[in-house]
Amino acid sequence: MKDFLFLFRGGTAATSPAEQQQRMQRWTTWIEGLAKAGKTKGGYPLETGGKYVSGPNKLVTDGPFPESKEVVGGYLIVTADDLTGAVEISKGCPIFGEGGGVEVRAIMPMTM
Repeated sequence: MKDFLFLFRGGTAATSPAEQQQRMQRWTTWIEGLAKAGKTKGGYPLETGGKYVSGPNKLVTDGPFPESKEVVGGYLIVTADDLTGAVEISKGCPIFGEGGGVEVRAIMPMTM
């Protein structure tokens, strides 16, 4: 088994508190199902604000940029046999019904 990082990108904002609650329930149900199957190692939604540090001078700017469809809204670490298996797991994500997507990346093991 290998570890994979799911980065949740984009999606539309909830228009009402009831819609927000329904979305949270879909996410909770999906993640709890993965946890019961022993497929998750953790993850969290991200707050909307932050800073971006770049370049050799370590320039600090406001970010992420909410006008971008590519803003990362959260992450999850899952286990799967291979990349194909991780992609299949990602297809159950509720974000697809919200207009967003999932970037699936293998986590490279590091030896210290």
